Amino acid sequence: LVCTGWPGTAIQTGGGSFAPGGMARAGGSAGLCWWWRARSASRARSCRMNVFGQEPLGPISLSGFSLLQSQRAYRAALCIELTKPLVVRDVPSSALQPHEVRVRVRYCGVNFADILACQGLYQEKHSLPFTPGMEFSGDVMETGADVSSVKEGDRVVGVANTKALAEEYIADQKLLWTIPQGVPYEEAAALPVSYGTAILALEHRARTQAGETVLVTAAAGATGLATVDVASNVLKAKVIAAAGSDRKCHLAIQKGAVQSVNYSWAGLREEVKKLTADKGVDVAIDTIGGDIFKEALHSLAWEGRIVVVGFAGGTIPSIPANLLLLKNISALGLYWGRYRNEDFPVFSSALSSALRYCQEGCIQPHVGAMFKLEEVNEAFAHVTQRKSTGKVIISVS
Repeated sequence: LVCTGWPGTAIQTGGGSFAPGGMARAGGSAGLCWWWRARSASRARSCRMNVFGQEPLGPISLSGFSLLQSQRAYRAALCIELTKPLVVRDVPSSALQPHEVRVRVRYCGVNFADILACQGLYQEKHSLPFTPGMEFSGDVMETGADVSSVKEGDRVVGVANTKALAEEYIADQKLLWTIPQGVPYEEAAALPVSYGTAILALEHRARTQAGETVLVTAAAGATGLATVDVASNVLKAKVIAAAGSDRKCHLAIQKGAVQSVNYSWAGLREEVKKLTADKGVDVAIDTIGGDIFKEALHSLAWEGRIVVVGFAGGTIPSIPANLLLLKNISALGLYWGRYRNEDFPVFSSALSSALRYCQEGCIQPHVGAMFKLEEVNEAFAHVTQRKSTGKVIISVS
């Protein structure tokens, strides 16, 4: 990663990396602090030379940096210090390796994991400074000598360890998928993490069958709404959507859920019992953790399955093993990003399926809000304040 110094020079360091996917435990007031810092920094975002003021940037002294000659540059969002607002600066382009592809990024999806990483709360740590961003769509600008899967000008969607929140991204060719005709760039950018997670949770882990009843918590969030979409419109399951407001419940109903529970005023377990005539649900997909997970676990029918996707509520729950025994139920985990290294065919198949479902009109990603690259801190705050529904997207170029 490179931060600009005096005009005509640049400063470079090796960036760290982390595995994408999944969620982690968030600190209590981190979201509010992030919002306040983002608001304080918003006045400076339009100044390219100095994000903190109007004067040109002076020399930057950071351990491990080395001066480079001036070269073609592109803009990137940088996390310079944990828990502080990101800054947008020019960084120089790098040379391609034979298996790599240079992509002009058009859109980048915002994920909770990006925010946690910038707060130092994600399970995978990486060195400062770094550029977040783990899913993107754009156009192939240049290919390495050994690249055969894509060519210059192709429309592509890709996944990254990090560094996608920038105008350019250098990708391994195997982590790029061609965007089918008729699928917009912004919808393609919303697919990898949310829909990849939803497909793996429902199809690969829970083995959901047509006609089964599926409970989805945080049903209006990016992953939740994708899960509702896939379960209802692809797998033909009956979905009960659980969310924290009537507005969010209504959105999930529009996406295909047949019933909903607003758990901000009603007990989830009791409401599910009423809706299923005391039978319970066959499958539950939970991204919240804490008490909501426990309520979902108790809502399972005989031989039901619950898939743990994350702990966005901040509390990692304990599972009473006796309940698993008494009802013959299964508790399963899903760490989407790890499939990339452990079982790449499964990982790749999930995204290929998402692209196919989208092209066929079976699913339609819901882009709830879009921000410019210079508004990345406002985008993060939109998520941490729980204002977001569906996917939040950054329009990069």
